[in-house]
Amino acid sequence: MKKFFALLLIVVMSFSLLAGCGAKEEAPAEDGAMTIGVSIASFDDTFLMYMKDGMEKYISGLDEKVEVTYVDAKADAAKQLGQVENFISQGVDAIVVVPVNTEATAPMTQAAEEAKVPLVYVNRLPDNLPEDVTFVGSNSIDAGIFQMEYMAEKMGGKGNVAILMGVLDHEAAIKRTEGVEKVIKEKYPDIKVVKKQTGKWSRAEGMAVMENWLASGEQIDAVCANNDDMAIGAMNAIEAAGKLDEILVAGVDATPDALTELDKGKLNATVFQDAEGQGGGGMEAAVKMIKGEKVESQVWIPFQLVTPENYKEFMK
Repeated sequence: MKKFFALLLIVVMSFSLLAGCGAKEEAPAEDGAMTIGVSIASFDDTFLMYMKDGMEKYISGLDEKVEVTYVDAKADAAKQLGQVENFISQGVDAIVVVPVNTEATAPMTQAAEEAKVPLVYVNRLPDNLPEDVTFVGSNSIDAGIFQMEYMAEKMGGKGNVAILMGVLDHEAAIKRTEGVEKVIKEKYPDIKVVKKQTGKWSRAEGMAVMENWLASGEQIDAVCANNDDMAIGAMNAIEAAGKLDEILVAGVDATPDALTELDKGKLNATVFQDAEGQGGGGMEAAVKMIKGEKVESQVWIPFQLVTPENYKEFMK
């Protein structure tokens, strides 16, 4: 009887060992692909779509396999938070966000940090940026400075300026406007800001606001718009009023449409914001963070002034 139980014990142990080996062999193999979730503030924003192209271009040039999911936040901060939470629950390796509202990023940051998922913000600098979270973008105040310094020179250092602002709680709108006002305050006492209103980054809104300004009858010598879409909208209203030769217009982003208007002699200037550089830089930071490589907390992509003298270089 003792021999029987000893033999039974050996059989049971042997079966357990074989079962264990079988479990290891049947485990799904890892394909090694990195996964990144990207939430973009709005797919309707022309510049942000060029930036998305830059992300895709960077990823396509990598030797490693990277799977990227892009989602549209539709300019809704609550929706964007839900998208980030979904990425976390899906187990992505990193998250890239172009924030809808730079004042409302804290819950997204907290969720990513608690889940220990690398997080990269692109284009719009959050109000609060912890050291373990990276921002890739351009220093927005520089765009306003470059824009106004050029316009002031063309105005001969005197006259009235109107500022078309983006969405008022966006960091880019705040800082680009600040840059314009900084130049006027520090260097040009004979230039005054007579109008300042949001055009919500929209060509149609920019045109509507400009039409109202023109109807007011107040003298306007130049329009500084926080982006190209609003600048083109204002330019269209000015052209319709027959005042294209009287009012200077400048934008920001150097979009293809803006460069075309520069080529036609209708738009006076824009400021190149490197969409491809920001998008690619954001993806590069995410990939490095997944690999555990060191990434700076803030990665700056410089602006460049675009004028009738050099715009052809940017049309390439």
